Amino acid sequence: MTYDLILRGGRVIDPSQKLDAVTDIAFAGGKVARVGPGLKPDDATDVRDVAGAIVTPGLIDLHTHVYWGGTSLGIDAEDFCRRSGVTTAVDTGSAGPGNFAGFRKHVIERSEVRILAFLHVSFAGIYAFSPRIMVGESEEIRLMAPVDAVEVANANRDLIVGIKVRVGLHASGRSGTVPLDIALQAADEAGLPLMCHIDFPPPSYEEVLDRLRPGDILTHAFRPFPNSPATAQGTVKRAVLEARARGVTFDIGHGKGSFAFKTARAMLANGFMPDTISSDVHALCIDGPAFDQVTTMSKFLCLGMALKDVIAASTVNAATAVKRPELGSLKPGSVGDATILSVKDGEFDYVDVVGEHMTGDRRIVSDGVVIAGKWWHPK
Repeated sequence: MTYDLILRGGRVIDPSQKLDAVTDIAFAGGKVARVGPGLKPDDATDVRDVAGAIVTPGLIDLHTHVYWGGTSLGIDAEDFCRRSGVTTAVDTGSAGPGNFAGFRKHVIERSEVRILAFLHVSFAGIYAFSPRIMVGESEEIRLMAPVDAVEVANANRDLIVGIKVRVGLHASGRSGTVPLDIALQAADEAGLPLMCHIDFPPPSYEEVLDRLRPGDILTHAFRPFPNSPATAQGTVKRAVLEARARGVTFDIGHGKGSFAFKTARAMLANGFMPDTISSDVHALCIDGPAFDQVTTMSKFLCLGMALKDVIAASTVNAATAVKRPELGSLKPGSVGDATILSVKDGEFDYVDVVGEHMTGDRRIVSDGVVIAGKWWHPK
């Protein structure tokens, strides 16, 4: 078989296969062709020596805002992904049914990196969050557009992986769970998972979790007080444990205000790891405190999560959450995406959303990515 690309001699960590070994990976026709030692190239094969590096399935950032130019929060997906080792950016509600066509035509279809989307149930998505203007789109119930959301989701099944809603004092004012209830109806009608943002109450963390179905995603799951998943005594709230038991996915969604070291320490001390690690990168946090996906992953590595679990939370677990099993894996036949990482030792400063600094002894760095079987980002 003729290979387009061989990554030679890297430490391949692929949690979807429980694989952790020094070996080669070959790509052909935009897919993973073979994994094994000593793979033979021909004259046309691009061979890259990645000895000493870690090769993972292409990283999936389950929570981003990449409707650049169309919303105030949007960042450039390709620039972000180059620096952060991400091959699939999942946009979470930047666009609603009223402006998804523009997002698709002007950003998604032009992007070399894969962009999937959770469609906001609010008509224009997250349209007015900036340093000076902050309007919670879910506060105005007249903007809730469940019928339109279902129609647009059905017409764009290739890209739309779920419905998004934001609830909390900043996102929905005093509307409580009303926007969530509307979004759940839309998600149910479309047969899609729901991703729910939570910030300050109302509603409470418990009120939100009680409504989520198996397969739905709570993002900002390790947020600080108020609406933290941990009690003041450092235990995990009962509603959180009950929600996980029935299949709710807990996503980090770091962002500008939604991740605290104190919360993470409490949750991890109780054996409660996040299902997915995501950056929630947008224009208001890309320069800190979130920065990017590998920085968010690094924080969990320094908090004590095993490297394989950090990688799983950014690959196979994220693929499962969006029901795209062809992603997040290096099994032959999978999409030909891979990320080349290294883990640096030293003293590194990390900061959370409440201003707490943590000195970590390791940092995950992106050294390059493969997209559709081609080396896309050499360093």
